[in-house]
Amino acid sequence: MTRTATRITTATQAVTVTSNTPVVTEWAVRYFGPWWNATSTTTDGPRVIADVNQAKVTEIAQCVADHAHEETVYANSRIFVDRDDDGTVLASQPDDKLVYRAEPGGALRIYGCEDVPVALAAARLAREVLRGQLVADGWSILHASAVVRDGQTVLTLGDKGAGKTTAGLLLACAGWQLLANDRVFVRREDDQLRVLPWPSAAAIGLGLLDALGWYDQVRERLQRGEQLHPTQHQKVTDALHSGSRTPLWKDSGKELKPQFFPDQLATWLGLTLATEGHAARILFPQITPGAEPVLRDEDRAVAAGDFFTAGTEDRYPDVFGLLPADLPGTEPLLELLGELPRHAMLLGHDVKANTDFLQQIAA
Repeated sequence: MTRTATRITTATQAVTVTSNTPVVTEWAVRYFGPWWNATSTTTDGPRVIADVNQAKVTEIAQCVADHAHEETVYANSRIFVDRDDDGTVLASQPDDKLVYRAEPGGALRIYGCEDVPVALAAARLAREVLRGQLVADGWSILHASAVVRDGQTVLTLGDKGAGKTTAGLLLACAGWQLLANDRVFVRREDDQLRVLPWPSAAAIGLGLLDALGWYDQVRERLQRGEQLHPTQHQKVTDALHSGSRTPLWKDSGKELKPQFFPDQLATWLGLTLATEGHAARILFPQITPGAEPVLRDEDRAVAAGDFFTAGTEDRYPDVFGLLPADLPGTEPLLELLGELPRHAMLLGHDVKANTDFLQQIAA
């Protein structure tokens, strides 16, 4: 059986994904290529092996079920995890028909029944392997969107719904390069803060998609048979096909949003993506309907709670033990972030007014 491989690199770290189906490795090139460097390769020594193999799914799922195991949620799906005394981890996600085997110091193996779920899992786990490598090398993860111009990065922080994504996309539409939609890797290097992207599907609400003038072109592409990221909820797909621009919400209060592949940010929306930068300015927006853009009299600063840690990570807990035991402290980063110009601001729903204001502040 012919196997294919994709090597993914960022900074000085790398991981190779191999598979018995090219869908998996082609997916990795598409998913990581725009932000990290992902290329087809024949390099040996993969860290993630992701195969379509129904027999392995049945075998490992049964093994997990037969032993005492813990249950948690990983990437919005329940996962059952069995840990052996030697450190080997077996795991099963029955709703996705996926299973995993991770041995200390060895490859992380993923098996599934269909190629797309396996490709999704391989991309997530490749990023988790690199996350562990980057964290071990002194990088931390900051909850922020980011745009870059001439290597200078504007970080946008705030609580959920504050406007991180909106501010980043408005500046990206105005000619800045989009570095990240929701979170970034940061590390102090000399007296600067180096910033790397966190590759992921980009979630853009229906209302924002309409306000930025992208709704009709996205809908037209879908009607021609093109597809957005498969993690998108079916209700969102149906709304786009029907022409509805009304925001959709879960019972929990979380908005359901269109989900874009990283490369679609460029090919569908016309944005330019950046691969890294150095932090130069921090924005703290707050969107209020009907408001005029204005600076707020508030000295908001980056805090420890703005970083993702093993204890606060909500979507990707360290199920497979890929993070180092000693995580880097945030104190040196907070000190450097505290020295950067920062602005708390109020934004409304007027796209042009918001954009003009953001450009003036970010310049």
